[in-house]
Amino acid sequence: MYGGYANRLAFIDLTTQTVRYEPMDEALARKYIGGRGLGVKFVLDNGPQVEPFSPENLLCMMTGPLTGTQVNMSGRMAVVTRSPLTGTVTDSHIGGWTAAKLKWAGFDGLLFRGKAERPVYAFVENSTVTLKDATDLWGLGVRETVHTLQQRHGAECSVMAIGPAGEHLVRFAGWINENDRAAGRGGTGAVGGSKHLKAIVIKSNEKQMPKPPDAATFKVARTQGLKAIMSSPVTAPNKGGLSVYGTNVLMNMMNVVGGVPTYNGRRSDFDQAEAISGEAVREHLLVSEPTCHACPVACKKEVEVKEGPYKVRVESFEYESAWALGANCGNGNRDAIAFMIDLCNEFGLDTIEMGNALSTAMELQEIGALDAGLTWGDADAMIAALTKTAVREGIGDLLAEGPARLAARCGHPELANVVKGQAIAAYDPRAVQGMGLSYATSNRGGCHLRGYTIAAEMMGIPQPVDRTVTEGKAALLKTFQDLHAFSDCLDLCKFSAFAESAEEYAEQYTGMTGIPITPEDVLTIGERIYTLERYYNQLAGFTQADDTLPPRFLKEPGTGGSAGMVSHLNEMLPEYYEVRGWPNGVVPEEKLRALGILE
Repeated sequence: MYGGYANRLAFIDLTTQTVRYEPMDEALARKYIGGRGLGVKFVLDNGPQVEPFSPENLLCMMTGPLTGTQVNMSGRMAVVTRSPLTGTVTDSHIGGWTAAKLKWAGFDGLLFRGKAERPVYAFVENSTVTLKDATDLWGLGVRETVHTLQQRHGAECSVMAIGPAGEHLVRFAGWINENDRAAGRGGTGAVGGSKHLKAIVIKSNEKQMPKPPDAATFKVARTQGLKAIMSSPVTAPNKGGLSVYGTNVLMNMMNVVGGVPTYNGRRSDFDQAEAISGEAVREHLLVSEPTCHACPVACKKEVEVKEGPYKVRVESFEYESAWALGANCGNGNRDAIAFMIDLCNEFGLDTIEMGNALSTAMELQEIGALDAGLTWGDADAMIAALTKTAVREGIGDLLAEGPARLAARCGHPELANVVKGQAIAAYDPRAVQGMGLSYATSNRGGCHLRGYTIAAEMMGIPQPVDRTVTEGKAALLKTFQDLHAFSDCLDLCKFSAFAESAEEYAEQYTGMTGIPITPEDVLTIGERIYTLERYYNQLAGFTQADDTLPPRFLKEPGTGGSAGMVSHLNEMLPEYYEVRGWPNGVVPEEKLRALGILE
């Protein structure tokens, strides 16, 4: 087998409590690489009509060939399944040390099907998976679950778990590990809950780190990648904005251009943005700067509120969370945001979807369509509603369905800022035209990470692009989408793309696996993955009509630095379909054959 792979997959049937081991199929590994790509292939082969909460749905925990190696920023794992929030195929990536330790334990992936009769957790060690009783853990929060399992199996173990939200099938529940890292989006934790799978415990060490077939070639490639990271104005350790302030360095930057959706998107700037920005967090709350496996950037910012009603210590105060639970809800209380982030981690909730559910409820309340006891900026009411959401109590039962279903049930679907059922993130598409196209064409619903055009439109990476124009955005987005799809297969942190290009990715993949590829191959493989996902969604019933934005962003002008602007999505979509080779948004058979998806 090629370098970088453990050459072992575990197929776990939770219904029969059996585990089958198989080597990695080399043809599939070359075509779909690993991580996101291979996970999506397995989920597609399992059937796009499978109901998300049915035992037949497949839940994949996939590493890539660079996961757990000496390659920088290689501590990611893809959780892939059919989403109970959107009905699309979805993948969500978790950082920290879980992915590296899974590779070191001897696995490229764990694939779960079926439903256990009673709660279980998977214990992974020495190329073996054992299912163990988790009845005593059911009902516990994530931290108590992690603590209990580390006491039981060793403090060196990595534990990823669902909280009460996953157990109660909250449609946007995620997986959280011992480092407060999350596979947050798409409801993958709810799929775990539907299967009575409480946690995965991994015991291993770096002595089992994969080795390249040609150490000299790999060393050159890794050194070049590290050089790019160290010299980037974004990722340079202790110098770049991401390293110094974390992801929340974006708060002030986006607010200046009117790019922060506020009050459920009724405005695109927030008058309290400075108070919840990365700069303010560093000055007032920062206590530690931990990092993930093989990452010199250390973008995580552990914070502590030392006194008052929101006393808490949590990792990390991310931009998306600060926006979703802050500006989006008219909440400028920095301490309360930290407290709510901690609650989301403990309950196993996606902060982005949770914040959007709350903001949707606030606007519904304001127009008299819902009685939820929620008003703009009322942090204590938000905390109460969030807590109820995790266990589907009272108003929480509605919120647990996500903003799309919530708004529809209240007769105002237009108030949910979602695409394909999943909420958008912290970038207003009126301010950044490429991001609007990215949201609309995302294969997993509203998402900023499928094609991060913000890099070019706001940071000038790889070169500056005018955020206000539509020309050329289709080709730009396709490149970002294909590049990110490939890096998600490796599986590298998305932030590596602030410094590394297809060239660095190709060289490091070649150096580790021994399979020679070019930068052009990187983009072709990425296109294959992106098209595979589109094909899955097409078979699941999604059409061109689903490639749209919430009406607010198409009709209601932005404010602040984007005053008078709207998203011109309809000007970009035809060009996007053309560069993709998808007539009217449909993936034709000839495209599937050209990319090797169909033989």
